[in-house]
Amino acid sequence: MSTTDKARTGAPNPTPEPTETEAEAAAGAQLSTAPAEDAGGPVGIGVLGWARWFWRQLTSMRVALILLFLLSLGSIPGSLIPQTQVDAMKVAQWKKDHSFWVPVAEKLQLFDVYSSVWFSAIYLLLFVSLIGCIVPRTWQFVGQLTGRPPGAPRRLDRMPAYTTWRTAAAPDEVLAHAKTLLGGRRFRTEAGRGSVAAEKGYLREAGNLVFHISLIVLLVAFAWGQLLKSEGGKLVLRGKGFANTLTQYDDFKSGSFFSSEDLPPFSFTLDKFDATFERTGPQKGTPRDFKAYVTFREGADGAPQKREIQVNKPLEVDGAKVYLLGHGYAPVISVTDPTGKVIYKDAVPMLPFDGNLSSSGAVKVTDGYRDKDGNKEQLGFNAMFVPTFAGAGQGTMLSQFPDTDFPVLALSAYHGSLGVDSGLPQNVYQLNTSKMKEFKDADGQLFKKRLLPGETMELPDGAGTVKFEGIERWATFSITQQPGSGLALAGALAAIGGLAASLFIQRRRVWVRAVAGEDGVTVVEMAALGRSESAKVPEELSVLAATLHQQAPTAPDPVEESPEGERG
Repeated sequence: MSTTDKARTGAPNPTPEPTETEAEAAAGAQLSTAPAEDAGGPVGIGVLGWARWFWRQLTSMRVALILLFLLSLGSIPGSLIPQTQVDAMKVAQWKKDHSFWVPVAEKLQLFDVYSSVWFSAIYLLLFVSLIGCIVPRTWQFVGQLTGRPPGAPRRLDRMPAYTTWRTAAAPDEVLAHAKTLLGGRRFRTEAGRGSVAAEKGYLREAGNLVFHISLIVLLVAFAWGQLLKSEGGKLVLRGKGFANTLTQYDDFKSGSFFSSEDLPPFSFTLDKFDATFERTGPQKGTPRDFKAYVTFREGADGAPQKREIQVNKPLEVDGAKVYLLGHGYAPVISVTDPTGKVIYKDAVPMLPFDGNLSSSGAVKVTDGYRDKDGNKEQLGFNAMFVPTFAGAGQGTMLSQFPDTDFPVLALSAYHGSLGVDSGLPQNVYQLNTSKMKEFKDADGQLFKKRLLPGETMELPDGAGTVKFEGIERWATFSITQQPGSGLALAGALAAIGGLAASLFIQRRRVWVRAVAGEDGVTVVEMAALGRSESAKVPEELSVLAATLHQQAPTAPDPVEESPEGERG
């Protein structure tokens, strides 16, 4: 068996001669469903011609890839610049820190990238481009699936992988063996006149189409999720509860098509919160386990259920997920007026600002206080809490460990107007002292004091007392609804599968021809052609040829008899 392997030797594919038959031209045709792109300009005359040309350009795969790249590029500002829908306070701070760029950013809608006109235009054009590209390719692929492999070209030796040998088996017997062999290797076969044509690797184009359809699914899922999503946060003190209504959220944002009626009815109470930290070694203070124990009720009249919420293990309720985000401490503080009457007692959440839960906050006494002269006033205290204080003279007021080994509360006192009656929103964790006066100590400085649990601070001039009653814990929860997440996951998995199929499966064709030679011995020819050059095509042909050769072995060379006069 002699073999001519053009793919392995690197010999260039010869240019078909002008006398090539239609069968030779069809041999390598339509191994792909990619449409042929127009080489020239607009087809036709006038507006209709330009419209047809624009549509062909928009629905080409080249333009789809460009739009996909632009969409990825357009997402960068949304990651680098704070977005209004995510955190309006960060947007305000960014504008304050980068005042020079604010006019440009606002004109380009960089604070609302994902709802901007230019991002939506890219998104919609990509959507249309993918659909316009995929639909005709899908119909073309369906036509190929229902078609038959093209017949063998007249000159099989022009194919990139080729082999031939002579055999004593009859042509029909060789072709029958070839058809059985190729069919057993999952080739689609078609018997022709003196030949067998076979084709394999249709899943390559199927994978290509699945990949691009999956991109459309991802776009739909993204749009669906953005329009119908909701996300809100809530800080819950131990012993307190939360009901899933808009008024209960500390902050809330949603998509354009979201309605408050879409919130699933449920509630829960935070019964207990456990946190453990590494006590020794180089990772001292590292969190090890956070767990919130809640009493959960589904619906307005649901039976109470005990549930646990952990980091990355949310509570799932009717399409919504309740995530545990963080935790901290809330010192319990009581305030009395000059007469000794308790006018305020509550747990005040403090916001951590370092890994050891050093926290800051504000205590605001808005009602019920009168000074020693009987005048109504409001009290305010800037507060700083550390769960583990290093001790007086041992450095700054920063915690040394996240657990409450040596809790200390530092307060500085003010009186006057808190500004809460102005109608303007205020940060509950910060004290606005613009309309307040400082309580002064004996040296005329701002009155402040550090307190241990159970200790009391007496305000100057008999203005009252402040007592550090104890410590409560709080936890923050995020309640989210992302309706398109399941569809997006399915689209992503399908895209990976389709991409793998399009990369690792090769569309190829094999032809076998068996004809009787002039001396009556059958000449067998085998050739293979792939969509792209690959070493696997000639290797596969070698395996097929070797297997067929076992059924139709090479015929012995004829022995020529020497004339009698020439015998030695």
